Amino acid sequence: MTPIISARGLTKRYGRMTAVDHIDLEIPPGRIVGLIGPNGAGKTSALKAILGLATFEGELSVLGKNPSRDRASLMEDVCFIADVAVLPRWARVWQLIDTTERLHAGFSRNTCMESLSQTKITLDHKVKQLSKGMVAQLHLALVMAIDAKLLVLDEPTLGLDILYRKQFYSSLLNDYFDEQRTILITTHQVEEVEHILTDLIFIQDGRIALESTMEEVERRYLELMVRPEFAEQARSLKPMYERELFGRHIFLYDSVEREKISGLGEIHTPSVADLFVATMKGGQS
Repeated sequence: MTPIISARGLTKRYGRMTAVDHIDLEIPPGRIVGLIGPNGAGKTSALKAILGLATFEGELSVLGKNPSRDRASLMEDVCFIADVAVLPRWARVWQLIDTTERLHAGFSRNTCMESLSQTKITLDHKVKQLSKGMVAQLHLALVMAIDAKLLVLDEPTLGLDILYRKQFYSSLLNDYFDEQRTILITTHQVEEVEHILTDLIFIQDGRIALESTMEEVERRYLELMVRPEFAEQARSLKPMYERELFGRHIFLYDSVEREKISGLGEIHTPSVADLFVATMKGGQS
């Protein structure tokens, strides 16, 4: 199966600073991938290279094309949503629809109108008249009407209230995603996307700190909550991270046999947020 995104030794430097440091990466079609990392980890630089917005060193192929050299043709099959402020505030909704239809041969006006009919947005609204949540709805309606193979979301729900955030991801799953499309998401609101992800990538200091399917995460990582009297015994099994909550010790293990810890306390699959903290602070790679 030909990967949607393939990188070998992908590197991006800004003068003496290395933002992306020799990343190897493969993303197959039909996946929803979370690219998670702290501020300054290299997420945005990696996205810019993938979208053909920045030069890079190493090898990078997106939909079988070189993003720097073939950006115009690449963007016929790629959609991108960043902060909603990218939509021009002066434009009316009908103008954005007309422009999108001219720019994307795969745009379906009927699909867009059907999505907008489920909102309070009218064709004559200007972007500046819409709330931030309504702008997100408009942006998603435009994107979902494009027959694209890759959708890149960079903090797509930043600043939205919880109702709009849930509606955004619900529409994304129910009305857009299928096995022929791939979605790449970067966000700090990890808890809101972990239930839709098929794959997980952690990036730290420009390097991949973890790359796994969600099925592999469930098989590989265990979280154990123990009372203080069992803490030393749990600690002797070399957890990758330890924290304390309400007097209970919580240990996160990588590839430990469940039988070894089953008698010590409550065992859970760690959340993506807890795994992220453990990976960043525990030095796991």
